[in-house]
Amino acid sequence: MMRTTRSIQDEILRLKKENDVCILAHAYQSHDIWEVADYVGDSFGLSRQAAAAPNQTVLMCGVRFMAETVKILSPQKKVILSHSQAGCPMADQMDVDIVMQLKEMYPDYSVVAYINTTAELKTICDVCVTSSSAVKIIQRIKNPNILFIPDCNLGDWVQKQVPEKTLKLVQGGCPTHLRMTVRDVERERALHPDALLLVHPECHPKVTALADYVGSTTGIIDFAEKSGAKSFIIGTENSIVQHLQFSCPDKTFYALSKDAVCHNMKITTLADVYDCVNGTGGEEIFLEEHIIRGAKRCIDEMLRLGR
Repeated sequence: MMRTTRSIQDEILRLKKENDVCILAHAYQSHDIWEVADYVGDSFGLSRQAAAAPNQTVLMCGVRFMAETVKILSPQKKVILSHSQAGCPMADQMDVDIVMQLKEMYPDYSVVAYINTTAELKTICDVCVTSSSAVKIIQRIKNPNILFIPDCNLGDWVQKQVPEKTLKLVQGGCPTHLRMTVRDVERERALHPDALLLVHPECHPKVTALADYVGSTTGIIDFAEKSGAKSFIIGTENSIVQHLQFSCPDKTFYALSKDAVCHNMKITTLADVYDCVNGTGGEEIFLEEHIIRGAKRCIDEMLRLGR
């Protein structure tokens, strides 16, 4: 008998309760996965929700660095990544050796790591930031000199908001957001002249310069939901278009580019989630104690500065 989306979802809801599993779904997951999740949001927000949840098993429907962050904040819990091949190209763009060389080159700089980095890399950085907290935290760092890794586009946007700081940017970024171009903006504005353009700061600076709003994924969703405008061009991973179509049926949403798809996020399917809560799928995340301790120091500093 062929299964349906609804029948799989019903089984997941039963099994997660039966097996005491907390399901986290990143904003870039498909909507059928959102509907069975306990919490939906950005990577760090989900990690904090997981730490507060009573469940002893946590399933991260996202990518590897996100599951690592959950493990760092909840080392006593069993943490499962929904698909073993769900990585993050940006998180893998830099390793410890590269950053140690940069620290030697710029000894007077504080090293700020975007949350989209590996647990190992976080151990040698001074503080983490998210796209929504980066400006506030960098403003509060006493050192005027900042080495920002790995996303130079987010770093460029932060530099514009915090001109009193000197940011050294390293070449790196999100391949999905880099697919969106000025030509895409020109085409979509011509097709939808009344629509507001909402983009993520991981986009190229020439794209963010044309936007009506620049912000994190959750920021884009909040802006669209609260805005009095009726149509929007969405410049982030295309699943956000679908999610907004569900939450705002009276508004219209257009993708800035049909190519803005994160294949690492999309590799997780509803059937994968079923296998995970059934105990037959996914990958359990293990981190050495010194990695957890070192990475948590970096995250704790983010929480301290972000308060």
